[in-house]
Amino acid sequence: MNILHISDLHFGPRHWEGDDQMLLDKINSYHADLVINTGDSTTDGLEDEYLQAGSFLKSIQCKNVISTIGNHDKRNMRSHELFRKYICDFEIISIPQSASTHKKHLFLDRKITKVAGNFTDINSIIQYDIKGKRVVVVTIDSNELYSDDGFVEKEVLKAVSEELNQIEYDHILLLTHYSILGTDECPLKNSGVLIDFVHKHNIEYVFCGHTHDLELMRTTDIYNGHSFNHFRCGSLSSSNIENDDNMFVYYENLGSDNMHLSVIRIFQEQSKVRFKEELVF
Repeated sequence: MNILHISDLHFGPRHWEGDDQMLLDKINSYHADLVINTGDSTTDGLEDEYLQAGSFLKSIQCKNVISTIGNHDKRNMRSHELFRKYICDFEIISIPQSASTHKKHLFLDRKITKVAGNFTDINSIIQYDIKGKRVVVVTIDSNELYSDDGFVEKEVLKAVSEELNQIEYDHILLLTHYSILGTDECPLKNSGVLIDFVHKHNIEYVFCGHTHDLELMRTTDIYNGHSFNHFRCGSLSSSNIENDDNMFVYYENLGSDNMHLSVIRIFQEQSKVRFKEELVF
């Protein structure tokens, strides 16, 4: 299974200043069975930004393209609707409003807003048949509406777990925006509950974005004996960041003994774009 990992497109004022078609041509040159996008497709969650991001993502030729939502995408009370309209219209796993929850703005007040759906989280389980293997991709919304700090709702994880327990699969991947291992000035405040979720379901591969920094890690819970790989991608947005952080990642033969990982860095030099591929292993 070959996976191409992109993140933090930031369509809008932070979007990169290069040629989108050139970037798409490079992305489409890789033989990916699955393309994953780990959030912040927009800058401020505005509809025109969602429209641009959705158009870009739909131009990726891989038939399986899956995205999760980021903190910048949730700066608008309509973000959850716009995400499903322009980015990914998959079935959302929700919980009743009567549940005891701690995530701020998880439900909108119908008395003061005309937004059709008042549950603001985007969580899902998507199943793929890739090269004869049953692959499950879980997307967990680690963002709070209007906040740059991350938070995961335990009641949502319970609902996702209940559905996962009914599914048989060969591989399971987790997509979330915030790193569950790393820290930064706007961290996932309760990352421990998501790490517990990873251990509970023996998830081997976790993919994230958010910080625009590359981070490729393997961690082991010595007590429980479970290991997982934690892959954080840089950004496809180059307007306000250093070129070293402009990149995407290609995982070839993921889950096999013949796995290879390549980082494709993007350098913008005046009106031209240069790509540099680094084989990590």
